[in-house]
Formats: sequence, structure tokens, C-alpha cells
Amino acid sequence: MENPEHSYIDGLHYCCQIYMKSKLTYVGIRVTNLQKSIDFYTKVLGMSLKGRGRVDQTKGETVGLESEKDGFLLELNYYEKDSPFNTKYVVGEGLDHLAFKVENLDKALEEAKNAGHRTILEIKADGSRWAYVEDPDGIWIELF
Repeated sequence: MENPEHSYIDGLHYCCQIYMKSKLTYVGIRVTNLQKSIDFYTKVLGMSLKGRGRVDQTKGETVGLESEKDGFLLELNYYEKDSPFNTKYVVGEGLDHLAFKVENLDKALEEAKNAGHRTILEIKADGSRWAYVEDPDGIWIELF
């Protein structure tokens, strides 16, 4: 039975072991038309383009957008037709992944593995390295 003196968040810390220290940094959504999405988020919502890159390993392109300098980032993810990540798009199911910055990627992956969450994909590109694990509902969680 839950202790009524604890808030929900306090209750999580009270009952659950915290494995890794991380910071939610951005959310990646899958888009079907990258330029139309860039135009919407920049021209309609006033976001600024922070960066753009290609990930050959996934046959994809990413665009980072922000509403304020050094604020939370929205990442647009577009995958080419022959990419294994270009799956049927269903409205409302376009969340691509949540991204968390960790202090030590190898340690974080080991902790995730020990908690029953295997590494799904690890990417090394342009001197950077990041990896994905799945949450209990199958949502991809990027650790970098």
C-alpha cells in the first residue's frame, strides 16, 4: 500500500532503485516529408534550425529544432524508402525515440542490460556514438 505522505515522484524514489543518472535532452519524431515539417516548425511555430545531419547506417536524415537558445530540442527524423526504419506511418504513432544524455554510455548500456533492456542498435558516426534500448512498451530510448 502506498504511503499517502509521499507524492507520486517521491513514491518512485521511495520504492524503486535508480540505476543511471540521465537528462532528457530531446524528443525525436518520425516525419514523412522533411522539408514540409521543417517549414511547419520554423515558419508556423517559430522554431529555429539548430542542426542537420545524415546517418548513413539508418539511411536517414535528422534535423534539430529549438524554440529557445539551449532549450529542449525537437529532432525530426526522416528515413529513405529503402531504410529498414521507414515503416508504415500511422498518425499519432510517429514518436521515433526519447533521448537521454548519460555520464558514461558503456556503463549505462550495461545497467540497462542488467535491468533486462538489451541494446537494439548502436551507432558510431563522425566521432559520435549513441545507442538505443527499448522501454517496457517498446519505445526506443536513445542513450548518448
